[in-house]
Amino acid sequence: MSSLFPSPRLIAFRDNTKPFVIHRKTTIITLEASIGQLLKDYLTPALGFDLKVYNTTLASQDDAIGDAKSRIVLELDEESYNNNNDLEKYLLNVTETTLLLQAPTLQGLVHGIQTIRQLLPSQIMQPPTADNDHTNERDDMVWSIPCVYISDAPAFSWRGLHLDVGRHMFPVDFIKKYIDLMAFYKLNVFHLHLTEDQGWRVEIQKHPKLMGISAFRKETPIPEDRAQGDGTPYGGYYTQEEIREIVAYASARHITIVPEIELPGHTVAVLAAYPELGCVGHGEDGGDYQVRTTWGVAEDVFCAGKEEVFTFLQDVLEEVIDLFPGEYIHIGGDDCPKTRCCPHCQARIQKENLADEFELQSWFIRRIEGWLLERGRKIVGWDEILEGGVSPSATVMSWRGSKGGIKAATAGNDVIMTPNTHCYLDYYQSTDRDQEPAAIGGHLPLEQVYEFEVIPKELPAERAHHILGGQGNVWTEYMTSSVQVEYMAFPRAIALSEVLWSHPEQRDFMAFEARLKEHLPHLEAIPVNFRPFK
Repeated sequence: MSSLFPSPRLIAFRDNTKPFVIHRKTTIITLEASIGQLLKDYLTPALGFDLKVYNTTLASQDDAIGDAKSRIVLELDEESYNNNNDLEKYLLNVTETTLLLQAPTLQGLVHGIQTIRQLLPSQIMQPPTADNDHTNERDDMVWSIPCVYISDAPAFSWRGLHLDVGRHMFPVDFIKKYIDLMAFYKLNVFHLHLTEDQGWRVEIQKHPKLMGISAFRKETPIPEDRAQGDGTPYGGYYTQEEIREIVAYASARHITIVPEIELPGHTVAVLAAYPELGCVGHGEDGGDYQVRTTWGVAEDVFCAGKEEVFTFLQDVLEEVIDLFPGEYIHIGGDDCPKTRCCPHCQARIQKENLADEFELQSWFIRRIEGWLLERGRKIVGWDEILEGGVSPSATVMSWRGSKGGIKAATAGNDVIMTPNTHCYLDYYQSTDRDQEPAAIGGHLPLEQVYEFEVIPKELPAERAHHILGGQGNVWTEYMTSSVQVEYMAFPRAIALSEVLWSHPEQRDFMAFEARLKEHLPHLEAIPVNFRPFK
């Protein structure tokens, strides 16, 4: 019964005690109505019966409130933390008659609820359906939780998982499933990569050509021959209504969505609709801009010398800010070649007294950041934003190994560690590539993910507080379906969740594997198309 993920900081099972059993008379007692409803919504479909939720307190110990022999008490204890590191902690104390969950914040209560779900039999993850209506079996199920005491809290505040919907996009129902899986493993930041050379995926009402032109490409490279297209048009976008639905769904599970709007590179799809935003005299392959039908890095980017570029981006970001209420906006900043530096760019370099094109890119990003800061938002950018100088208020996402993160944290910038050596979940999971679905390359086995040290040893200890955490990245050039995303993400995302929740001295890969084998029925019940492992 210890196959919990991520592994709790402290867990103690009580010997020789009867378990806590959820049955038809079990009641949920809480002053936090949204949390009580969330737990009920999680459990009811599989249980086959409704749990009564009392929005009250047990302070009076009044047995008239629900069933005194089977109570789930969810309690917000706002005075139980001393600093920000305690904000997500929770205590779970289970006896034969009472399951008591306490936390200083609603987010902590949600984490505790996920632990409750993992402690229950795996069938709790599989509501009966028309194709799977084992009514008699469900009636005979004993929904028991062992008597246990858990004291738990995360090591890092940023525990992220990324999804690229620019190369391939996925249904809203799958996005919700992805969010639910994140919540189940106590990941709390969903990095949604919305724009790419190969497609624009968010409705922007002020610029309709983004949906009419930028969201669609003529074809997609085939995995077997990356230079050849499949001849099939591909595209789509999420409406603002769908985005609000996704954001609300994540918010109910206390997951923050960080949208990424790429700039100044990875913007060919935009230029296909609005060519005036590119450098003069240039277009994809010397001709007209087209939404890219190949992978890789394009030389065509936003022209830093044109004021209309910034007017356009401010229009876009105004709507993005309205859709995504979180603190951070990811602005990309990666893979921006300097070969298209036209007379407008050169004039900008001279006007702003910049040294070169690298400083021009830095100026571009600083200008966008300043505009966002005025509106109460912070930027996150890939580690290329360090080139040419970076604002002290920017957060750096270190992906090209750890060097960028070390440099940024040493300089005083906040950092999210996501090195491709440990966090790129689009890499092959085996050296035997013939036995794996097509991937972009690389090799990242489960054990290597688990060995990820979020705080680099080379970083001075006094700068370690700048490492906010880390995340796994799922780039989808070769993931055409939701089941492929699941295969590439799981169980590696589970390993990452434990890395981001615990400290290195608490981790043991052999023990992790043994626990994971016990836990797999939960994934099978959902179901998740995870990659089998030894």
